[in-house]
Order: sequence, then structure tokens, then C-alpha cells
Amino acid sequence: MTDESELAVQAAIDGEMRLLDPEVRAFPARVLELLDPEFTEIGASGRWWDVESILTVTSGGSVSPESPVKVSEMSGGVVAPGVVHLTYFADNQGRRVWRSSLWRLTETGWRMYFHQGTLAS
Repeated sequence: MTDESELAVQAAIDGEMRLLDPEVRAFPARVLELLDPEFTEIGASGRWWDVESILTVTSGGSVSPESPVKVSEMSGGVVAPGVVHLTYFADNQGRRVWRSSLWRLTETGWRMYFHQGTLAS
């Protein structure tokens, strides 16, 4: 991977970790800084989310500061100029989910464009 690719992947990882941080999730304005205006998600439940609906969940305390999400096996790669794909496992209080995100570079920085979760056994 080139230095430029490594920097892009690291920027996406940093953004992903910020979105999992209860301190960030508590403030919709901070979450909005990380979500693309066209953001969509297919959750582990099968539900479809957009920016507005995901803000309701993130600001509702879905991740506790006392029990943060545990992330493992995070990896990523550049799939096109200005687009990074991340995958990882997230464990939120015993609920283990295989996560996949697409991040794209915008005029304001790296933003999550798409996210999907699949329950893992």
C-alpha cells in the first residue's frame, strides 16, 4: 500500500472509531461531521437507516461510556480514488456484529457514505 493509501485508510479508521465513541455519539453535530449527507446503513437487524434516523439512535445512548464497543480485526483498503472500505468485528455488550463501511473523501474531509452490519456467531 502506498503512503497516500495508508493515510486514507487511517483517516477512515480514525473516523470509524470516533463514530463508536460514546462522547461523540452524544452530540448530533459531532456525528454529522463524520457522516456523508447521502449516508445510508443496513443495520444488523435488517433495518434501513439514513442520516436523520441514525442520529436518533446515536444520540439516544446506544453505546454506554461504561461499556464501550470493542473493535477487533479492523482492516481497510482503498477501492477507488477517494474511497476506503473498512471491515471489522464490533462487540457491544455481547452482541457481536461483522461491520463494513465505505468512506469517501469530500471537501470537508473523510465521511462515512455507507455502513452495513451482519450478526456474527
